Amino acid sequence: MPPQKLSLPLQTTRLTLRLPRPEDAEDLLTYSGRADVAQYLLEEPWTPDTIGAKLTERLARVGLDSEARALALVWEYAGQVIGETALWLTEERGEVAEIGWVLHPDFSGRGLATEAVRPVLDAAFDVYGVRRVAARMDARNAASARLCERLGMRREAHLRQDWWSKGEWTDTLIYGMLVSDRAKT
Repeated sequence: MPPQKLSLPLQTTRLTLRLPRPEDAEDLLTYSGRADVAQYLLEEPWTPDTIGAKLTERLARVGLDSEARALALVWEYAGQVIGETALWLTEERGEVAEIGWVLHPDFSGRGLATEAVRPVLDAAFDVYGVRRVAARMDARNAASARLCERLGMRREAHLRQDWWSKGEWTDTLIYGMLVSDRAKT
């Protein structure tokens, strides 16, 4: 199936998923600047000096069919950006993608991450026609692992001390979902 165009914004019961805008900088910094949020990410907490570059990266990610071959969406809840999802192609044919997410900790435990990530995962398969989506995470990130399981992704690997991150060797969990797995969830 050839890729289609994703119609944005995506609307869920409580969230609006949309492309980031320059005016989102302050909201993004409120959680991306926190050490507890960056703990399991590959980058350090954002600062007022780095927010411009980080936001510019995201502004270019407008779809898997774009030059960036990536999509970045922010989650708007009651008029505030509280999280984000990224989806990007990981191979040349455009059939394999990776997904990642970040949620402001003040909004955790309400099902908002599941509500936000599910339609992006659906779009990967239904709009962009990918056959596989994977999620890679620090093995200590139990909340993200539980999210993968709620979404119906399968735990495929636990790589031991495979990544040097922030001064220590860390383990990586890999979850995956095939287009054929979706009928089973």
